[in-house]
Amino acid sequence: MGQRVIRLVKIAAKLGVVGGAFCLLYPAQRLALWRGSSWAGRLPVYFHRLILACLGVRITLAGTPAPQRPLLLTANHVSWLDISLLGSRLPLSFIAKSEVKAWPVVGLFARLQRTIFIDRHRRQATGSVSDEMGQRLSAGDCLLLFAEGTSSDGRRVLPFRSALLGGVRAALMTGSSREAITVQPVAIAYSGYRGLPMARRRLPAYAWYGDMELAPHLLNVLDDGMIDVTISFGEPHALTLDDDRKDIARRLEAATRSMLHSAQHGRIA
Repeated sequence: MGQRVIRLVKIAAKLGVVGGAFCLLYPAQRLALWRGSSWAGRLPVYFHRLILACLGVRITLAGTPAPQRPLLLTANHVSWLDISLLGSRLPLSFIAKSEVKAWPVVGLFARLQRTIFIDRHRRQATGSVSDEMGQRLSAGDCLLLFAEGTSSDGRRVLPFRSALLGGVRAALMTGSSREAITVQPVAIAYSGYRGLPMARRRLPAYAWYGDMELAPHLLNVLDDGMIDVTISFGEPHALTLDDDRKDIARRLEAATRSMLHSAQHGRIA
């Protein structure tokens, strides 16, 4: 009974810190968005770092984000925690499934970070999302695309969906003077737990995929989030209108798979 009370107090304390920070940052973020200030991109970075600090998540970086803008990052997807992992590294906006918009609290966070929402159940929606991606990339934004189109168990990389790269072509066809858009592969590896390598049996406690319910998974991570995550940034690619979208998707997928394998086996360059 005593242990249960301690766990509940610990979870409540973490939620209190994050909730208090959100209440302080929310009006500042709304103002920054309204004024078009660069703080609209920077404030979420600090907020995501606070979330990770409260959870006890430690990040090891391999490589660095490309300095070029616009920039499209393409990553594998393991958990809802990926949002804070990548959001804590640099100012960016996400491309997420439309269901996220309706989620309590999380949906509000997503809108405040100018997330682009895609309806996975409507094939024609991909075109409108590509157009919006194109507009944002043309404006010089940094976007993060979970290119698998879903989340995995964290042990492997699922096939990248080439249709989701349509925003690059849309950006290059807007009439701007840009001849190429920088695209960079990213790999997220949940590599350790309390200083030891992440065991396969423990990974489902942090990987959120399939039909897993969000609330129990969230509470579990809040209760014991002492994990190590390796984020690897691969070689950037300059994409032009002449590049084949499916070929690029395969190359990005292969790079992400290679980086994930290296991180899982402790071979970080």
